[in-house]
Formats: sequence, structure tokens, C-alpha cells
Amino acid sequence: MTGMNPDLAAHLEGGITTTCRCWSLTRHDGVVMGFTDHDGALAFDGITFRADTGLSALALQQSTGLSVDNTDALGALCDAAIREDDIEAGRFDGAEVRAWLVNWADVTQRHLQFRGTIGELRRAGGAFEAELRGLTDTLNRPLGRVYQKPCSAVLGDTACRVILDAPGYSAEVAVLSVEERRVFTFPPLPGFEGGWFQHGRLSVATGNAQGLAGAVKHDSGDADARVIELWHPLRAAIDAGDQVILRAGCDKRATTCRAKFDNLLNFQGFPDIPGDDWTLTDPSKAGDLSGGSRRR
Repeated sequence: MTGMNPDLAAHLEGGITTTCRCWSLTRHDGVVMGFTDHDGALAFDGITFRADTGLSALALQQSTGLSVDNTDALGALCDAAIREDDIEAGRFDGAEVRAWLVNWADVTQRHLQFRGTIGELRRAGGAFEAELRGLTDTLNRPLGRVYQKPCSAVLGDTACRVILDAPGYSAEVAVLSVEERRVFTFPPLPGFEGGWFQHGRLSVATGNAQGLAGAVKHDSGDADARVIELWHPLRAAIDAGDQVILRAGCDKRATTCRAKFDNLLNFQGFPDIPGDDWTLTDPSKAGDLSGGSRRR
């Protein structure tokens, strides 16, 4: 194997080996978990790899070129490791996974065999099966500039450059009530006009759903209450009193970019691009056929 630890390579060539496999899993909320198929816990890189989780992995398929390396991880659902409610809440979606071949007698002798992300997760009968996708899987995504009238940036990203934590663009507030994990009622929000958070984002800061977020479909209210409706229900329970962060939304129009965010310089759309009707215009019937401009 290219780049293998020379001490580990010598150990493997010795005939009698003391190797096992270790996996680390890093979720988007910063939680790091370690697993091993050894019969005792191991530790390195600041991670403790537990042996009591029942996690195992199938054979890893690796190849040269740009084809995607992939494998599957199997395990039991338990409160101490991977819990079913965390999977249901989507906390493991897209989590980073690393897998090592390790000499358990000397963990400094190890080789990183796989790095990628969790793909499809399936669970049944108190167990789960997770698809692990290699780094080259990201090459399957289409990339490139889109020429369209609306802005192609995501509000607050490096192309947009709007600072959503700046005063006037976000608010942290306690939930008064919630229906179906989707329709939230808050106290009045003075300083934020109706519709200000439409197309924006609701992020949960406390409670069982902490770390989860949803896109805002509607934002309405009156002098008594503010109502925020999401496109999809949150995937964990949320209770009255939980704190959430509301961030302003953008409808991707140039006029909104100028008036609401004063950010037209970074607008990533093409508001003056001709529409389909222009490309389908009939030939000119004017007497002047010199090839000059038709806009006179």
C-alpha cells in the first residue's frame, strides 16, 4: 500500500500479525465517535475507539483513477453509540468517516485506508447499515456558473458575503408553541417586518433538536405573535421554551439584494439577460436590412 507506515508494513510481512480496524465518525455538529472491531478500546489522535458498539465493516473496494471508493458499515443501535433518534434527526447525514488498519499492540503503527462520508442509511430490527462514499464521490456533482436572472449564491456564503450575524439580519427567540414540528409561534419581533425571514433559515439552539435547521416557507404575524412556517418538519421533537435562531431570507432578486442587504456589488445573477421571447424573435420586416441594430 502506498504511503504505509514502514513499521506496520514490516509487521504485516512478519507473518504473525496483531491488527484490527478502527473507524472515526465526525458529525456536522462537531461530535466525534470512534469504533473498532478489536476486543478492547484503543486510543489515538485524541479519539477513543470503543469496542462495545457492535460495529463492523464490509470489504473496502478501492481502485485507481476517479472511480468512487465505497464500502458499508454495519452496527447495532444503542444509546451509548449510534442512536435511532439521532439517525432519524439526520445528525449522521454526510458525516465524515475515516478508517484505519491498526496494530493494536502498538497503535502508532497504523494506516489510513479510507476517508469519505456517510451516504444512505438504512435501519431495521435494532440495527443499521450505512453506505460509506469515498472522496471522489463529490466529483459526481455538476459544477459551473449558471447564467440566469436570479442570484446563484447562497445567502451568506463566500460569493454573497452578507454577514448574517450582523444586527438586523438574525434574531434569537424562544418558541411559544409549535405544530407538527413545522409551524412555530413566537412573540412579536419588533424591528423585523413581516416576511423578513421568508426564504431564510430557522436553526435550533437548545433542546432535543439542537443543531437542526429548516428552510422558512412563510413568515407572517401581527401585534400579538409571529408565525414562522417551514417547508419540512424538523426531524426531532421541539418544545415550547426552546431557543431558535431566525436568519433573514433572500428571494434571489436584484432589487432585494440592493434594498434589503445593500449587496448588489456581489449579486451573482444576470437580471438583464434576454428572455426566451428575445431568442425567438422573427426576422425584421423593416426595409433596412443592412445588419444594423434592431433597437431604434
